[in-house]
Amino acid sequence: MPLFVSADLEYGTAQHVTDGTIFPRQMGIGATRNLKAAEEVAKITAIESRATGFNWNYSPLADVNTNPANPVIGVRSFGENTDLVSQMTVAQIKGYQKNGVIATAKHFPGHGDTSVDSHLGLAAVTYDRKTLEEVHLPPFKAAIAAGVDSIMTAHVIINAIDPELPATLSKKVLTGLLREEMGFKGLIVTDAMSMHAISEEWGSGPAAVMAVNAGADIVMATGTLPEQLETFDALNKALKSGQLSEKRVDESLKRIFDAKLFKYKLFKDRYTNPDKAAKIVSTPAYKQTAAEVARNSITLLKNNKVLPFNASDNKTTLVVGPKIYGSTSYIEDIAKAADDKSAGSITSFVTATDSTDTEIGQALQLASKADRIIVPTFSASGLPAGQAKLVKALQQSGKPVVAVSLGLPYDIQSYPEVGAYIASYAVERWGSPVPTSWNAAVEVIFGTQPGGKLPVSIEGLYKYGYGLSY
Repeated sequence: MPLFVSADLEYGTAQHVTDGTIFPRQMGIGATRNLKAAEEVAKITAIESRATGFNWNYSPLADVNTNPANPVIGVRSFGENTDLVSQMTVAQIKGYQKNGVIATAKHFPGHGDTSVDSHLGLAAVTYDRKTLEEVHLPPFKAAIAAGVDSIMTAHVIINAIDPELPATLSKKVLTGLLREEMGFKGLIVTDAMSMHAISEEWGSGPAAVMAVNAGADIVMATGTLPEQLETFDALNKALKSGQLSEKRVDESLKRIFDAKLFKYKLFKDRYTNPDKAAKIVSTPAYKQTAAEVARNSITLLKNNKVLPFNASDNKTTLVVGPKIYGSTSYIEDIAKAADDKSAGSITSFVTATDSTDTEIGQALQLASKADRIIVPTFSASGLPAGQAKLVKALQQSGKPVVAVSLGLPYDIQSYPEVGAYIASYAVERWGSPVPTSWNAAVEVIFGTQPGGKLPVSIEGLYKYGYGLSY
């Protein structure tokens, strides 16, 4: 029996394949408003995925990110607007599945309004059924109408449906809502069962049995080898004891076999050709597409006669910003990108994630010798106070300052007085780098036309859809 080979390839095969094409995050794609681009990104990702052995992608996220403080979805979502998320989700499903890769709409029935990271704890949403129906379910309904072949569950309690169990373990959600009410006939896969929202509350083995009884077809048994063995043993014992019925298992097996044997014909295309894969992955044309999408995603939100910087003059540029999850390379990479664009000299300085007063003093000394300043900031939820203090201090230096948010676009709320501000949507809560996006931001700083429109609103400052141009 051929295998499903699956992965999170949310921003392209580069997420797990060396030298794979690196595309912008979904929020960046949402900022382009370009459905053809969204489908093309998925198409290229699918072609590279099949070439390197993947036939199932856990993407796209159909979550409507309505909570700015959401600690786990953020730039992984297309945005806060239900219609935009629905349309982009459908476009990417087409791009993946037309090119031989199972697409996955996740995280059902919506993970966009949580304030808890389900990797670390159990989240619950308290909105009513009307909000669920009007805001969070439409992208999944659109995905089903578009023929999506898999949907991933959320480790989130949806009070309006089942106030006791997270969606992954709830028969009311998976069978009642998804199967019976919404008519989904494809594969239901759980999110990773080693996440603390499940493993710490129920245990990997018992939770696996609960998930299958609730309606899941495939249990994502991640974590340690003992955790995976616990899952297998629990399912095996449950089947033998009758806790899990053969009828229930057969229902899932039929869906699995249908996908493997008939829809995706994995018997005919079981193996990859490494030489062929090396010629397909990350071609110049694919890289060019990624760069174009990234440039069209960059969102210029503020510009008090600061930008664009003149690339041909001989001015000195200071690039100063925080470590992200301990890595200094992000700031250094941005400085290198600026060096490639500017005829003048580039100086870089990396602070702690929460910049200290001493580091801010050092940055100001460097700023006194520079003609202009680029200051990247990063937040996956709230912006560390030190980063905001750094931007404000640099702004008071009297030098032209542009701040670039590398993660969530809400950073400017903490330093609204900055002279210029760009949102790049480049880095999510784990710190996975998407240099395609920050390189595009540097291009915009040095004169390339920004193409993005906000896919979210920034309370008190900018409305959904806002974006400047030169």
